[in-house]
Amino acid sequence: MHITSDHALNRLKLSQKPFLELFKHGTLSIEIYKPDETDHQKPHDKDEVYIIISGNGKFINGDEIVEFGAGDFLFVPAGVHHRFIEFSNDFSTWVIFYGPIAGEIN
Repeated sequence: MHITSDHALNRLKLSQKPFLELFKHGTLSIEIYKPDETDHQKPHDKDEVYIIISGNGKFINGDEIVEFGAGDFLFVPAGVHHRFIEFSNDFSTWVIFYGPIAGEIN
């Protein structure tokens, strides 16, 4: 399987939604996400990884706020409140969900 970020973003644009699932295998789900001005996410029931494609901004992850940029990796455990804020217009990210409902145990 090979999906370029350009191909993913073009498919997302055609969908007219802020996110689109592009690949699924077992518990693994790969999405592309590009919110428009505001990130309206709610906590998810699986562990989640973001790999930033482009843009920058800030990310709220539970009680922590971090700055992010292209190429950065962000991890969110299942059930944790999180969202992107103050992000640039060109912001987009890969979203990777995996594992069991309620997340993996260390």
